[in-house]
Amino acid sequence: MKAYIFPGQGSQFPGMGQELFLQHPEAKQLFELANEILGFSLTDVMFAGTEVDLKQTNVTQPAIFVHSVAQAAVLQNFKPDMVAGHSLGEFSALVVNKVLRFEDALQLVSKRAQAMQAACEKEPSTMAAVLGLDDATVERVCAEITDEIVVPANYNCPGQLVISGSIKGIEIACEKLKAAGAKRALVLPVGGAFHSPLMQPAEEELAKAIYATTFATGICPVYQNVDALPYTDPEQIKENLIKQLTAPVRWTQTIQNMLQDGATEFIECGPGKVLQGLVKKINKEAEVSSAGA
Repeated sequence: MKAYIFPGQGSQFPGMGQELFLQHPEAKQLFELANEILGFSLTDVMFAGTEVDLKQTNVTQPAIFVHSVAQAAVLQNFKPDMVAGHSLGEFSALVVNKVLRFEDALQLVSKRAQAMQAACEKEPSTMAAVLGLDDATVERVCAEITDEIVVPANYNCPGQLVISGSIKGIEIACEKLKAAGAKRALVLPVGGAFHSPLMQPAEEELAKAIYATTFATGICPVYQNVDALPYTDPEQIKENLIKQLTAPVRWTQTIQNMLQDGATEFIECGPGKVLQGLVKKINKEAEVSSAGA
């Protein structure tokens, strides 16, 4: 069974998508439609912008989303048995399994990016990558810090968990996690505490847009971040997508569940190959491939 997976923020790079744009008319059409919907030339920034340009909030998330969907659109024999996306990538997954129209999903992605930026500006916060510790120890250390917000945010693979919270809370947690045996506890260069309670204002803003958007029944299950379980029901998918902003991304559990449900090949669609590496670490025997282009 084929599982298609889609990356999230951080996978962008200068020049991303240009080869797709030049070589595939169907991809070019999606890129040009995105420019029209967003009201600025996303492709100019993607193809000719710098790393700094690509880190702009109104650019990063739409760029990764459009690249991912366009890459899936040009694949031959694209027949997913199951799909999943890491954080932002869940929107790409929902387009390719026909839950969302491309146009509607892009507008939601743009709204999501703006809402997250506003939440970051409201209360300065950050994230940190914790390497070499089991999940239970990281969870315990976070729970012990009661005067600051610190929570597990991304369960990326065994031994790699990202935490999220207030700046002071993350600093305290990093010291405690190193003392508990972490190989590294490294503060990340991100704009805020994604997938934490500090994103509550963004969740409320995004919820309004999601409730106003039509969701269809999927052609295959989407394994959603909030609980790593498969869904096809539009109303359940909506609720899970809203919760995603303040809940952790359970990527390790998602891949484990997809394997348990019969996935034999994982195909990554989007910029970079981050998810391929994570899947290999989650299950060394899983076959993982890139969609290319």
